[in-house]
Amino acid sequence: MSAYKNQQHRLVRGSHQFHFVSYDGQPSNPRRGEPATVPMWYLMRAGKRWPVMPQVLGVPDSEVTQALTAWLDSQGIA
Repeated sequence: MSAYKNQQHRLVRGSHQFHFVSYDGQPSNPRRGEPATVPMWYLMRAGKRWPVMPQVLGVPDSEVTQALTAWLDSQGIA
């Protein structure tokens, strides 16, 4: 069993709330041709998730918030 713990961040931009969740990486699966993945932050909306950026363990919450905010800005999401 993995010791990984999901993390969550909620950001409010104007009248919109954004929910980000981290998920652990997955090992590769050669039978399916799937490469290994690293832990990632995902934007959660309408029952779907979109990859945002790799998760770096041990980074303070304030830096994660800044990085997620910068990602929203880069996507043109206000």
